[in-house]
Amino acid sequence: MNIDRMQTPELLSLNKFNVDEEEPHIVLDKEICARCEDKPCLVVCSAGLYKLDKSGGISFDYAGCLECGTCRIMCKDKGIVKWVYPRGTFGVSFRHG
Repeated sequence: MNIDRMQTPELLSLNKFNVDEEEPHIVLDKEICARCEDKPCLVVCSAGLYKLDKSGGISFDYAGCLECGTCRIMCKDKGIVKWVYPRGTFGVSFRHG
């Protein structure tokens, strides 16, 4: 495996995610997100977890989160109402690099 030639999805697949199904570590207020004009989360998430749904709203799944916090910092309208690191034993385990 030549890591230098791998694309982002392939690199992300090397990580292991232990998802906390009971307590999400990121929670959005969809009403605030709907009013946001810039929607920086769509471009700053390094895992590409924020997407526009068919109605133009934000669709988000915390299951593949890399826990970088960039979305929290860039969310100027405070649509992210909760951002904490996952509880112990949950979250991402980086497998390479």
